[in-house]
Amino acid sequence: MKTLQLAGIARGLGVSPRIWVFGAAMAIASVSHAAGVEIEVWHTLNGPNKAEFEKLAKNYNKEQKDVVVKLRGFNDAQALQAAAQDAIKKKTGPNLIQLEDNRSPDVVSEHKAILPLYQLLAKYPIKDLNWFLPGTSSFIRDSKGRLLAFPWMAEVPVMYYNLDAYKKAGLDPNKPATTWADLQAELLKLRDVANLDCPYASSKQVEVHLENLAPVNKQLYTSNDNGLTTSKTAPVLKFDTLYMRHIALMVSWKRSLLFTESSDDSKSDKLFADGKCGVLTSGSGAAGTFMHKRNLKFGVAPLPYYPQATKDAGRPFVSGSALWAVNGHPQAQEKATADFLAWLSKPVNAAQWHQQTGYLPLTEAAFRASDVSFYNKVPGAKALVDSLRGNLASTSRGFRMAHYDRIQPILNSELNQALAGTTPPVAALNKASDQAKKIAQQR
Repeated sequence: MKTLQLAGIARGLGVSPRIWVFGAAMAIASVSHAAGVEIEVWHTLNGPNKAEFEKLAKNYNKEQKDVVVKLRGFNDAQALQAAAQDAIKKKTGPNLIQLEDNRSPDVVSEHKAILPLYQLLAKYPIKDLNWFLPGTSSFIRDSKGRLLAFPWMAEVPVMYYNLDAYKKAGLDPNKPATTWADLQAELLKLRDVANLDCPYASSKQVEVHLENLAPVNKQLYTSNDNGLTTSKTAPVLKFDTLYMRHIALMVSWKRSLLFTESSDDSKSDKLFADGKCGVLTSGSGAAGTFMHKRNLKFGVAPLPYYPQATKDAGRPFVSGSALWAVNGHPQAQEKATADFLAWLSKPVNAAQWHQQTGYLPLTEAAFRASDVSFYNKVPGAKALVDSLRGNLASTSRGFRMAHYDRIQPILNSELNQALAGTTPPVAALNKASDQAKKIAQQR
């Protein structure tokens, strides 16, 4: 079946063509082996995080002889998609595949090609499993709270800061800014005292400056209770005065050379890793790269908030990517897949993953098993992880929005226009909201 035919069917079902291509490739997947049970995992990890995953898989293969895990890495999601299209022709495919959060996990899980994790674990349960973030609803859980995928790469947006740069600027490295106004004062010293050409940079700018601006300030990102409440109307983005204030501030930082680098990918991560930027906002999973840089000393803190909006900061959305189980494989491979996931969930393995990558602890046991020395090396790390525990506020449970994979690039484009001074912040946000509404209403 050709890709265009698949895409047409996908639209008829109200499903993203990209997700359909993945699903079609997975549904026809079958792997035969001469001896033992072999399972394949496709992923898009890179750098130290990729190396750590490869190390864990190698250790798993050494510890037992019944299952062999083979990893296949891709440079990015687009490359993985191309491989999935090729798998349609060759009738091959993985047992587990890494997919980014598309803000519509139910759409993915409803495909006959996907085996929801709660169904796999019902057949082959993982003993004594106590998830670290059970309240997360929109990342990898359905409306009933059932786990749909393995949250191996769960993360939150955070603020990193260079310890040496802070000391050079006369700032206290143990007390980074908690509000955007305080951060501005610190950036001025990083620019004028520490003589940094890049006081502040941001990766994942839509996630940091649009999506999580709401929960960190205890507000809703979209209508319909962040899209979690059933409604006849599609949720719409709520860009109010909080957003106008924030984007206007970021524009002023751009003009005064406090905010010099920004993009919606991870390009700014490298600048911070090389010691060129004093402050960076990015995903917590970037810590894996930073911890492997010999000459980089850094701390981590929650995203700043606005005291005009809330007395204290709220929790950001948990997002990232997850490993989805693929349906249509022999029972022996399903069992082997569950066994591999159970092994990854063991406290010693899950704690190692958390400590070496910066992704969130998979389970409560993994958090308790984490070495104290790890948290001592990165100021603020333990406090940040601690802050994610406990009950979630209604504004921090996550959000859902149909076709968000098409909406997000529009938000990024309009944000770029505003930051470049090409379009006034109010006009850019209104335009982004209007376009998002039209796309979200499509079936």
